[in-house]
Amino acid sequence: MRDIEIDVTLPALEIPARILNEIASHARESLPEECCGLVSGSDGTRYRQVQRCRNDMTRMHQNDRVRYPRDGRQAFHMVEHEWLAAVKEAELRGEGITAVYHSHPVGRVYFSELDQKYAAQELFPFPDADHIVVSILDGRLQAGLFLRRGEAFVGRALRAPGT
Repeated sequence: MRDIEIDVTLPALEIPARILNEIASHARESLPEECCGLVSGSDGTRYRQVQRCRNDMTRMHQNDRVRYPRDGRQAFHMVEHEWLAAVKEAELRGEGITAVYHSHPVGRVYFSELDQKYAAQELFPFPDADHIVVSILDGRLQAGLFLRRGEAFVGRALRAPGT
């Protein structure tokens, strides 16, 4: 398994500006740690609502450095009751979870081996979700969408309409 980069030979995909802006704001506010959360939507509008979740990885790392060798600067773990609440809220609106997002505070946009292992777990709660990764380097937002294609993922650049 290797990191998955954005395929620059494919055109960028568009996502509503308000969704991308909310994720970017969350990433900036979470520095120096990774942010994480969920996006809900429906067949008509795949990316409709952002639900921020707390990254609990630093606490987990501090409690058990052997089991969790990375802290919140290098990994994320969503607080369970927050993602469960996001699922319930989405269902009440007739939506489902369509994307999981997180940021890379000091790096490029890619879907890491760890991200892939997390998404491929048998008990992963969002097997049909896309994965959005954002990075803010030198004040510039970079975003990628990693789509499941069978057992693999394909990375596409992500942008808001008109950008």
